[in-house]
Amino acid sequence: MTSQLENAMEALIAVFHSYSGKEGDKYKLSKKELKELLQNELSCFLGAQRDTEAVDKIMHDLDENGDGEVDFQEFVVLVAVLTVASNTFFWENT
Repeated sequence: MTSQLENAMEALIAVFHSYSGKEGDKYKLSKKELKELLQNELSCFLGAQRDTEAVDKIMHDLDENGDGEVDFQEFVVLVAVLTVASNTFFWENT
C-alpha cells in the first residue's frame, strides 16, 4: 500500500507527462503545453493564467537552462513554490 506522499509524487509525475510531449520533446513542456497545464490543473492557484504575458513570465522564470521549454525538474520548482506559498492558508483553514 502506498503512502499519501507516494501517491502525490505519482500524481505529479502523471500530470506533467499528460501534458508534455504533445508537441516536440516528450520530456518537456512547450509554452503551449505549459499554458494548457496551468489553465487546467492550477487555475485556482494562478487565476487561470489566460494572459499570454503572464504565461511568458512564468515560462521565463521556470526555464532555468534557457532552452525555451520546461522540463520536469523546472516544473517541480513551480509546484514547490506554490505549495510553500499555500501552506499557511491550508494549514490554518483545516
